[in-house]
Amino acid sequence: MGYRFTDLTRACHDDWRAYIEHDFVRGLGTGTLDEGAFRHYLQQDYLFLIHFARAYALAAYKSRTLADLRQAHEGLKAIVDVELGLHVGYCREWGISEAQLAALPEARATMAYTRYVLDTGNRGDLLDLHVALAPCLVGYGEIANWLNAQDSTVRGTTNPYDAWIAMYEGEEFQAAMQAELAWLDARLADVTPARFDELVEVFRDATRLEIDFWQMGLDRSL
Repeated sequence: MGYRFTDLTRACHDDWRAYIEHDFVRGLGTGTLDEGAFRHYLQQDYLFLIHFARAYALAAYKSRTLADLRQAHEGLKAIVDVELGLHVGYCREWGISEAQLAALPEARATMAYTRYVLDTGNRGDLLDLHVALAPCLVGYGEIANWLNAQDSTVRGTTNPYDAWIAMYEGEEFQAAMQAELAWLDARLADVTPARFDELVEVFRDATRLEIDFWQMGLDRSL
């Protein structure tokens, strides 16, 4: 019997839970997160999306099958043609203009995670790249589901972050998350124990860097 994505989260249990249940995430759920911290996170997340698009371009280059090439192409198009525009619009609702986004300096936490993803993809294969990206693509969907399972989570207009939760609990993102899980499970099923250990290291590092990204938002650090 081969490995699955759940084996990665089980191997990195403490880090994964620290990421999913971070104080930043809890603040989103209760609506008590400092608005300045959220604005700082939103701005840095715009920069992350640009590098996320670059990662999909790298995934296209790393693809060995037409199916993987099409998947990477669709991911790149979704970010560049749709998601970045939606993010700019969402930032505008929070008083952040597109001109401000274009002039942003990158926080160290943003640089650390995005460059780690790109470096992992460059020195490894397509599976390495997907595993490095999984804390973002899979993690945000799991975070929305975790928040909805908490009694402390406030939904509706009384929570200023309700739209953020709705975005990642939505049908489109949840479908993308499930598609990514299916892709990962299919490929993890064939890896050797030694190769799995390498992927655990990638996943753990990426998860810890995502924890740092939340903390960067809380601290409003650059």
